[in-house]
Amino acid sequence: DLVESATVTITKVEIRKVCDTISDGNPYMVVSEDTISFDLLQLRNGITEDLADVEVPQGKYDLVRLYVDQASLKIKDGDSYHVKVPSGKQTGIKVFIKPALSVEGGLTSELLLDFDLSRSFVMRGNLHKPSGMNGFIFKPVIRAANISTAGRIEGMVTDTLKVKIKEPTVWIKQDTIVATAIGDTLGHYALIGIPAGNYSLFATKANYDTVSYSGIKVVAGNRTI
Repeated sequence: DLVESATVTITKVEIRKVCDTISDGNPYMVVSEDTISFDLLQLRNGITEDLADVEVPQGKYDLVRLYVDQASLKIKDGDSYHVKVPSGKQTGIKVFIKPALSVEGGLTSELLLDFDLSRSFVMRGNLHKPSGMNGFIFKPVIRAANISTAGRIEGMVTDTLKVKIKEPTVWIKQDTIVATAIGDTLGHYALIGIPAGNYSLFATKANYDTVSYSGIKVVAGNRTI
């Protein structure tokens, strides 16, 4: 609620090919060396931006490395903070792809990298103490999803009088939390790149009860409302 923008600058992206027992040197392939900045706060509820579009050899790929040059937060009606990025610039941030992304000749495979904005920026200090806030540390929580084998969940959050709830918090679980979203000003939310399966869905907002629904079924390539 405090954040106006959350900008991440990525300078290189690599992807790792699963070993096929044939030694062909470095398993990592560079798919982008462009410097690109994204405001993660704008990439919510199904809105995405392209990070790389490149031809790669056939095979399976199980890991992405993102080299983050810098990250920053701007607080509403407040200061901007340059965020510490532990090792992200030197060794890259590793994002495992489970199951591995399979690339076949002549076909397109699409990989989604989903930042959990609510957990990726860790506040230093305490807003409720006299010393207040003392900056942030960038500890990215990123989920990789194969779009071709995934579906999406979307809907609207309202109260018992059908009044739309502004910016509700929504999440889905399958044993553990799989994905989260903050709805828009009209209560609409979307969770994309969700592996096929059954989930429980939860929604909440300050001063409201938390509601839940079980047995939410996601089918690959389909949208569940």
